[in-house]
Amino acid sequence: MKKELKGQIIESISAQLQQYPNFYITDIAGLNAGQTSTLRRECFEQGVVLNVVKNTLFAHVLNGLENEEVKTLSETLVGNTAIMYTTVPAAPAKIIKKLQRDGFTKPVIKGAYVQECVFIGEDKLDQLAAIKTREELIGDIIGLLQSPARNLVSALQNAAEGKGDDEKIYTAAAAPAVEAAPAAEKAEPAEAPAPAAEEAAAPAEETKE
Repeated sequence: MKKELKGQIIESISAQLQQYPNFYITDIAGLNAGQTSTLRRECFEQGVVLNVVKNTLFAHVLNGLENEEVKTLSETLVGNTAIMYTTVPAAPAKIIKKLQRDGFTKPVIKGAYVQECVFIGEDKLDQLAAIKTREELIGDIIGLLQSPARNLVSALQNAAEGKGDDEKIYTAAAAPAVEAAPAAEKAEPAEAPAPAAEEAAAPAEETKE
């Protein structure tokens, strides 16, 4: 490969890494023409850029970065290598999982740099597929913040709806106490026997004379 062409490829790779904050290093060797077409179509629909690269040139770009962690991905640059660039962290992983369900054995993840973290090995596929976007995380946080408010509104509504029933229960419980009051008033005539004492005093005065 001519030096001029190498320089152009290196510039292209560098530009892709600047444009896309996340990338997957994959192996797509063995896919036939139809499978490759399906893979590219899935990538296009999900906004993923798929490029086959030469290992030495991609390693050259990685080693030129100031990020020491991302340089460790150079060890995955063995055999056939295709880079999947994306702005959506989990998009490539979800594409691969979908193709696997359809019977594809490739692509296989060799490594990835997603949300400023390095992942190495195809066993990281499920973990990568579960990563949420910034917007999804914000949505989750908003949902958690709104949940207590919804619970409070629901409690207030339930309290308002149950207020009428509570008043009926209170009225029913208080009614016997009101009816019992006349019984106490009927007990007052018990003071009537007092005149008997006056009759007893009258004979005493006659004896004195």
